[in-house]
Amino acid sequence: MGSVKEEFTVAVRKNEVVAAVAPFQDHWLPLTNLDLLLPPLDFGVFFCYKKPTSSHSGRMLSVLKKSLAEALISYYGLGGEVVPNALGEPELLCNNRGVDFVEAYADIELRNLNFHNPDDSIEGKFVPTKKRGVLAVQATELKCGGIVVACAFDHRVADAYTANMFLVSWAEIAQSKPVSMVPSFRRSLLNPRRPGRADPSLDEMYVPIPSLPPPEENHEPTDHLISRIYYVSSDQIIELQSLASSDGDKRSKLESFSAFLWKQVAAFAASKDRNRISKMGIVVDGRSRLGEGDEDKATAMAYHFGNVLSVPYGSQPIGELIEQPLCRVAKQVHEFLKPATNKEHFLGLIDWVEAHRPEPAMTRVYNVVKDDGPAVVVSSGLRFPVSKMDFGWGCPAFGSYHFPWGGLCGYVMPMPSPVRDGDWVVYMLLLKGQLEQIEKEAALVFRPLTSDYLNL
Repeated sequence: MGSVKEEFTVAVRKNEVVAAVAPFQDHWLPLTNLDLLLPPLDFGVFFCYKKPTSSHSGRMLSVLKKSLAEALISYYGLGGEVVPNALGEPELLCNNRGVDFVEAYADIELRNLNFHNPDDSIEGKFVPTKKRGVLAVQATELKCGGIVVACAFDHRVADAYTANMFLVSWAEIAQSKPVSMVPSFRRSLLNPRRPGRADPSLDEMYVPIPSLPPPEENHEPTDHLISRIYYVSSDQIIELQSLASSDGDKRSKLESFSAFLWKQVAAFAASKDRNRISKMGIVVDGRSRLGEGDEDKATAMAYHFGNVLSVPYGSQPIGELIEQPLCRVAKQVHEFLKPATNKEHFLGLIDWVEAHRPEPAMTRVYNVVKDDGPAVVVSSGLRFPVSKMDFGWGCPAFGSYHFPWGGLCGYVMPMPSPVRDGDWVVYMLLLKGQLEQIEKEAALVFRPLTSDYLNL
């Protein structure tokens, strides 16, 4: 069963580079101002497949590589590399260096993987460590005949929306289907205005990195961020939404979930100092917002390749978060989120970055220093295309993002369940003590993910 911790090894069988199959002219692609808000870090994604029918047995690796080479024709940015320009800012050199592709074998059956603890079962085993380029891929065959397909993306070049577009296109090409989403590389869509008009409130949300104090030692040396994956039923999500909306204002499922999570994180920290400030951020995708009132731009933004994100956040004393009912905390979440859900916010953010270039900048919620209260960022992965990731041998039995970044700010991503509509699979990167608090006090909501939930 998935709850059983089984030791296993992963043996690399082959390393190669897969490049676009069409003739290619080298060129430079500038990163947009919204790309420049991302630090040099990678995020991972993985898909687990059961043993295919005999017609696909032995052909999976060749299908993956052939279709990847074709997908890189349209998604040529993923086959390039990030290099600094004369100002020290990153740019994308589209030179078709290709994608590092690892073939591996793991002596474990899919049903025995510890899905709840990806630090033990996934990290360093199935998700590749990207050493060069923008994208790395690893395909690992399993003892049961199944396969795990995993990718690591450079976040400076691609956000989750971009990764989803590519992944779906890759799967469509593998099945010789028409590609449903061809990426757009029109950087002019995100050009700053002249003159710029950045709202002063953005200074409270973002900060130039050089102006930050030097990093300090971990203020909780006995604790550290770890990854866990949980299963949340639709009944629990609906119950949280009902409680969060009990004051008469209907809150979204994501707002309700985020408010509940914020209270749990605060509760763990209450024993130290109830007056410390806790921060909660939520990632907002700006594609639909930037297309407001302009049909042509809306269409182009829907296919934009790159980052179009903002991370508004709220701050509250730990004691108040604990004492307030869920509906009050959900209202606070709604209020800090709302100003970032319009066109002007993203246009202003583009202008704000332009005013500070070439200094790199970041969202303030990520900056957790000594004596700060807990901080966590929630990013909706509910458009995660697990049901569309069929390379020809069936949809994945399971798939998830994997994002074990450094620092002390937590990261949580809810995704759709692959087995039951309305249920969620939730990836959590939190402090060990915070996760223990959640498993103790919210066990009915967050159930450790096992193979039982995935019908393996």
